Amino acid sequence: MRIDSALLERIVAHARRDFPNECCGVIAVRDGHAMAVYEATNVQASPLRFEVDPLEVLRIDNAIEAEGNTLGAIYHSHTRSEPYPSQTDIGFAERWPKVEWLIVGLRRDEEPTIRSYLIDDDGVVEEVEVQVEVASD
Repeated sequence: MRIDSALLERIVAHARRDFPNECCGVIAVRDGHAMAVYEATNVQASPLRFEVDPLEVLRIDNAIEAEGNTLGAIYHSHTRSEPYPSQTDIGFAERWPKVEWLIVGLRRDEEPTIRSYLIDDDGVVEEVEVQVEVASD
């Protein structure tokens, strides 16, 4: 996925704002390029897991489709572990085939680490490159 640096900065700001709890949201894409970020509310309000209300998921999905985009990535933060999919993430990914999992590793007083993964139906995790693009004026 290619993502503009400003969109990636929004995701990191969301992670910092929700710290010490995990943040979560989705990234809308078109032709492999991130078009928009949709922040979601972590109803678990937990540093160990995230969950989004199904009605909020539906609202976001409808907004993405209305703009002519598709859901390309689910993002969340890890505040106590490395930015690598947990077993919970891997299990959840079964419901979202071909969607990237962008994880922001964020610990107190440290710079964030951002990684993205594809998780197949068998739970195999493959890291994919996050191509950050800087918008030109």
